[in-house]
Amino acid sequence: MHAFAIFQDDHTVTDVELPTPTPEGTEILLRVVRSGVCHTDMHLREGYYDLGSRGRLNLIDRGVTYPLVLGHEVVGVVEAAGPDADGVSPGEHRLVYPWIGDGSCDACQAGHENLCPSPRNLGVARHGGYAEFILVPHPRYLLDVTGIDERWAATLACSGLTAYSAARKALPATASDPVVVIGAGGVGLMAIATLRALGHEAVLAVDLQERNLELARQLGATTTISARQEDLAAAIVAGAGGPVAAIVDFVNNSTTAPAAFAALRKGGTMVQVGLFGGELVIPTALLTLKIITIRGSFVGSLGELEELVGLARRGALPHLPIIDGELSATAVQDALDRLAAGGVPGRIVLSA
Repeated sequence: MHAFAIFQDDHTVTDVELPTPTPEGTEILLRVVRSGVCHTDMHLREGYYDLGSRGRLNLIDRGVTYPLVLGHEVVGVVEAAGPDADGVSPGEHRLVYPWIGDGSCDACQAGHENLCPSPRNLGVARHGGYAEFILVPHPRYLLDVTGIDERWAATLACSGLTAYSAARKALPATASDPVVVIGAGGVGLMAIATLRALGHEAVLAVDLQERNLELARQLGATTTISARQEDLAAAIVAGAGGPVAAIVDFVNNSTTAPAAFAALRKGGTMVQVGLFGGELVIPTALLTLKIITIRGSFVGSLGELEELVGLARRGALPHLPIIDGELSATAVQDALDRLAAGGVPGRIVLSA
């Protein structure tokens, strides 16, 4: 099968020929029809995460091996199934849940495979969806998205799920309490739409790009704030009419994280999502005196994705802007380069 892979220390996406997998046991082989492009793919191509003064976290030290076929926002058609893969039939269109654990730890047993200490994530630890086919280990990771635009459905597996899980962590602020979303790119926009779909009335969006702030307003942001302010924390507090109950930071760098901490009211919560690198230095006494909660959030559980798909099927979530492309090595390369340059309005989805 054709696949589009990256190699260690090489940013070039290469068209390679790999054996087409034969599903065994509970495995299912899907022919890829849609594959979303995500910032996680960009980090995997770079090969590391920025840890600020602690240097870099090299992904090979976390078990990532190259060459690697990226792509974890996948909608595919069931092509074949192993003898123990119950409940699936050839020709069915399914969304893939990619955040797969080893199945044996307490987190996996509790349905939180995204918390597994030995993850087997598709497109990260296993070959993903920038290919003709993708092998999924069990039918439980396949979700029916009948009636949902497949291009948009693909984005639910990562950007949508990440936004949904993070937004849920920012609640239960009362509906009228301002919740701030820092970073109105594709994931941040989805968080704004999710907060409004969950009934939240006051959502503030912060971004560098006026184009993204306009999209945020269209998706339900009640106030927008330019991140180009010299004192971002003061701008957030002014825009909200006072210190805020919760902030979800989809940038999470050395500028936005301190601003989020400073803008929170007593008892507030900051949910840190972005992987753009840097560090947060805070006075420990203020952490105690203000009773601040700092939470990290990375993707989400299978149960959360099922809830999100339910919201989408009921029409409760507005569609994000989708930038279409062809699933090819050149298109994957161009999409990753665009993400690295910044300012992509919405999500890029490649179609086979």
